[in-house]
Amino acid sequence: MTQVTSPDGTTIAYDRLGAGTPLILVSGASVHRRADAHIAEALAETFTVYNYDRRGRGDSTDTQPFAVDREIEDIGALLDAASHERGGAALVGLSSGAVLAARAAAVLPVSALVMWEPPFMTDDAGRARAEEYTRDLNARLDDGDRDGALETFMRYVGVPEDAIAGARQSPYWPAGTALAPTLAYDDAAMGEGSVVPVDVFGRISAPTLVLAGGASPEFLHAGARAAADAIPDARLEVLEGQTHDVDAQVFAKALRGFFEV
Repeated sequence: MTQVTSPDGTTIAYDRLGAGTPLILVSGASVHRRADAHIAEALAETFTVYNYDRRGRGDSTDTQPFAVDREIEDIGALLDAASHERGGAALVGLSSGAVLAARAAAVLPVSALVMWEPPFMTDDAGRARAEEYTRDLNARLDDGDRDGALETFMRYVGVPEDAIAGARQSPYWPAGTALAPTLAYDDAAMGEGSVVPVDVFGRISAPTLVLAGGASPEFLHAGARAAADAIPDARLEVLEGQTHDVDAQVFAKALRGFFEV
């Protein structure tokens, strides 16, 4: 494990794996870097991978008050570390982490951007559901109810009630509730109503690949299309047979094709 310090003093922990084109892996909601270790390891067969704990997770610290710009500064600190070694890095974002990565790519000098299934809403019903989630999540967190916040998130992403009940009895639950405050960080990155921020994405100049799984729900396909449409010259690719929980080797193969390595 290595650390960098963000401008506000937050310590960001990361693992550096492999050798090749540098990639910074940006995780999604409710996980720390160890949850994405299998993806990092698959990518590290070809690339240099910086797999980090976003602020408030794992071995990274946190500093209040939170703002999405602080997470972008965290990525900037990692870019500085990667650039010192190799002269630049690409961002690879997973789910809501893809949205954070794209926001960073709009303002930071990244070499490329890869987005895996950014969960944007593209219709009125989806936007209303996202807004309700924001209200419910923030109310739970304001009350200090981490269990309720985690349940709210799990229901929002479609986890069945019996699976939630099972999770409550599993070792996952204490780890999940420990990360519950950071659910608001991902929600903030998604933006109001989880709508594509067209003005922000229009400023991305790095080569961009947006990926979706062929077996994923249609709303994730629609969100990926909307993101690709908003980013100049972005390429959209569907990985047949894949769900939101993408196979690491399939994902790595898609990136090798994009980077032509």
